[in-house]
Amino acid sequence: MRVLVVGNGAREHAISVSLAQDPGVTALACAPGNAGTAAVAESPGLDVADNDAVVALARSWQADLVVIGPEGPLVNGAADAVRAAGFACFGPGREAARIEGSKAFAKAVMSAAGVPTASSVVVDNPAHLETALGVFTPPYVVKDDSLAAGKGVVVSPDLEVARAHALSLLDAGHPALLESFLDGPEVSLFCLVDGDTVVPLLPAQDFKRVGDDDTGPNTGGMGAYAPLPWAGDDLAADLVERIVRPVAAELVNRGTPFSGLLYAGLAMTSQGPAVIEFNCRFGDPETQAVLALLRTPLAGLLHATATGTLADHPPLEWADGSAVTVVVAAEGYPATPRLGDVVTGADAAGVLHAGTRRRDDGAVVSSGGRVLSVVGTGADLAAARVDAYARLEPIRLAGSHQRTDIALKAERGEIRVPDATG
Repeated sequence: MRVLVVGNGAREHAISVSLAQDPGVTALACAPGNAGTAAVAESPGLDVADNDAVVALARSWQADLVVIGPEGPLVNGAADAVRAAGFACFGPGREAARIEGSKAFAKAVMSAAGVPTASSVVVDNPAHLETALGVFTPPYVVKDDSLAAGKGVVVSPDLEVARAHALSLLDAGHPALLESFLDGPEVSLFCLVDGDTVVPLLPAQDFKRVGDDDTGPNTGGMGAYAPLPWAGDDLAADLVERIVRPVAAELVNRGTPFSGLLYAGLAMTSQGPAVIEFNCRFGDPETQAVLALLRTPLAGLLHATATGTLADHPPLEWADGSAVTVVVAAEGYPATPRLGDVVTGADAAGVLHAGTRRRDDGAVVSSGGRVLSVVGTGADLAAARVDAYARLEPIRLAGSHQRTDIALKAERGEIRVPDATG
């Protein structure tokens, strides 16, 4: 099978590494890719925002399967264009991808499906903001209703901070979504979805705040781990039945069935699981940890999802143990990252590239805010943490930063799901 992966981040590097290890893959390309993907896949140039260019590349490269990684092309309808050209494509069409592209749309789908989520109000006019803010109590949650790469969210006990963020979104022409705060630890559940068929992957947890102990602003994600030692073995199956399958069924009912990876971001609250958000693609950095433990060949799994045969696929196989991902970020991230600095030590096993490119002189340099994802594995979470942070030690990038506490509370047994009494 000739597989074309569209994208250039650590998620696409992780997908490419898994595909490169699959004996069923005879040729692999990652477009446009980065300095890391180039080691395992061809790297043809591509403007991922140009649907015609994606189709043209699939045709010229003679792809048997196209895997679209980022949310932007999916919300832009790239999967529709690829399928219309006759290629098998892993990724939802434009209408189904609205589950991520519009938080208001996602709320409507969840309401129709009877799925628990935070109460919310969409504000599209500054004149209505004060009334809307008055509906909620601290901590305040304010989100960009459109795509924001994980950085359009503010959670703060300070009303002034919430108001300022909402006004900044409105000034930019983006509706602001105000939500009630959901207590409890978060869970990221990836599910392969083919219409009504839902197959969960291992539950994971990511870390959105830039600093240790969940301090500082939200980011696209500073690390992740899988599986969850504090959750029961039946968690994934329970969340599929209560959350994911009803949403998948509602999308079928609306005539826009989902095909691809449906990512449920959940809070395990005192009242039970509730949805924080849905995404229409593999999450980053959780993918890096989850795929490190997957033993089922990835190409056949993605192809079955893309061609409507997921229900016939054998059960998934997983490695024992745990995986931990730690993100290395550029100086200034998540605000304005410094770019163009030389990165060394990033060609080792377990190091996945996100924001990198290869300079004309052969040096690897930073090209984005999140530069690398370093993945460690081990017999348990403690061993995986040791492995991940050991793999970080040889890496050098001027001014870079990373969290030192990824998965630490889980390792120590300090994560608890709140009960109904608080």
